[in-house]
Amino acid sequence: MLEGAKSIGAGAATIASAGAAVGIGNVLSSSIHSVARNPSLAKQSFGYAILGFALTEAIALFAFFYPYLKTRLL
Repeated sequence: MLEGAKSIGAGAATIASAGAAVGIGNVLSSSIHSVARNPSLAKQSFGYAILGFALTEAIALFAFFYPYLKTRLL
C-alpha cells in the first residue's frame, strides 16, 4: 500500500512540473508582449519576469519536495 502511495506522489510531482512549465511559458510570453508594446520599460519588465520565473520555480520545487518529505516521514 505504501508503494502505491509513493507512486501517486511521484505522479503528482510530475503533473506539478508540467504546470510549472506552462507557468514559465506564460511569464516569458507576457514579458515579450510587454517589451514589444513599450520598449522603454524593457529593464523593469525584465526584473518582473525574473521574479515571475523565480516564484514559478519555487512552486515547482515545493511540489517536488512535498511528496518526498511525506514519504520519508511516514
